[in-house]
Amino acid sequence: MKTAKKYLLTMFVLLLGLNMASGQDKLAQTGFQFLSVGQSARAVALGNAFTTVTGTPNNMFYNPAGLAEIKETVSVNINYFNWIADIQHTSAAMTYTPASGEYGVVGLSVQSVNYGDLDGTMVWNNSQGFVETGTFNPTALAIGLSYARSLTDRFMVGGQVKLVGQYLGTSSLPSGTTKDNVANVVAFDFGTIYKTGFESLVFGMSVRNFSEEIKFVEESFQLPLTFQIGLSVNTADFFMKGQEDHAMWFTVDAVHPRSYPEYINMGLEYEFRKMFSLRFGYISNQSQNDISLGFGVNQSGFSVNYAYQPFGVFGAINRFSAGVSF
Repeated sequence: MKTAKKYLLTMFVLLLGLNMASGQDKLAQTGFQFLSVGQSARAVALGNAFTTVTGTPNNMFYNPAGLAEIKETVSVNINYFNWIADIQHTSAAMTYTPASGEYGVVGLSVQSVNYGDLDGTMVWNNSQGFVETGTFNPTALAIGLSYARSLTDRFMVGGQVKLVGQYLGTSSLPSGTTKDNVANVVAFDFGTIYKTGFESLVFGMSVRNFSEEIKFVEESFQLPLTFQIGLSVNTADFFMKGQEDHAMWFTVDAVHPRSYPEYINMGLEYEFRKMFSLRFGYISNQSQNDISLGFGVNQSGFSVNYAYQPFGVFGAINRFSAGVSF
């Protein structure tokens, strides 16, 4: 009971903060936007409504508290997809769970982005107004260390500290000098998950990308700080009692990003014998990427997940995730 009260108090404080922040203008002045792109194929297929989903290393990219329910000693997830404009995203997450979780779960995450080759130019006094300086390859990288633990059989907490950096190439100046455009910062994620005890109903919250301001040269900016509050429930508890081969999970998140209006993520996942899953997701207040579809296969410690996300004028995005646990 005390744990529940503490959780509800924390939730109230977060809701109050969201309410106060909602009155601020959305200036769209955040950088490192690759941190806002969904990594897990399963999560994206669920509309990124993943705050209360547990038991996978990919929880590090959404709510690290979900790691607390990983019981396998070692678990690994790998994710890959081409984002819009052929921007390549690759990420991996690995967890280590000693003593079946008695001492918590430790995790390591890596997220890498390759923006491809771009043509460099420099201002010059000629008819074109510039000269070419060759090609360059912007990249981004985030490396995180996580820890999560179940404080009771219902209450889980988790956090992640990560080093985030981005390289935007080298600037060639008319004076003949060059300057590397590199920025790095330490960021923090943390979250909680609470099982209510009423059937399978679960509440959760997370805060991601909390950090100080950074800058490349003169202009400073902030990371895409994001608050999420969510719930999930297995609707089969109400309509298919006693049929343990089937599960129908409904999950929903309320999302408050720093530089974008608030929106709702919703997902539906049908699971058969914990082996095969079909998924559908919806994100409100989006003009290009509001729906998503996907499926997953899980057998003998191996898993493969796929997500299809139409992205309007940018075409469709196909995400792939693979995992192994032992």
